[in-house]
Amino acid sequence: SDISEDAPSGTVVALLHVQDLDSGANGEVRCWLDGGVPFRLKSSRGSYYSVETARELDREEVSEYNVTVRAADGGSPSLRS
Repeated sequence: SDISEDAPSGTVVALLHVQDLDSGANGEVRCWLDGGVPFRLKSSRGSYYSVETARELDREEVSEYNVTVRAADGGSPSLRS
């Protein structure tokens, strides 16, 4: 997504829906962002997440970011993607 350089911290840049059809702990999914990016992952309702800016961005400093969201279920062994 294109993000305005003057977008305030907390600007939503992506919405995600995460679902695992297994029951119990195997169906519980946790998500996180790979480090090193000025974004945060915020859980909203149930299995929905938003990716938000964690601070103001400076296009002259960094013109583009690659953001990777990781997910793992609660199974043993845990499945990840």
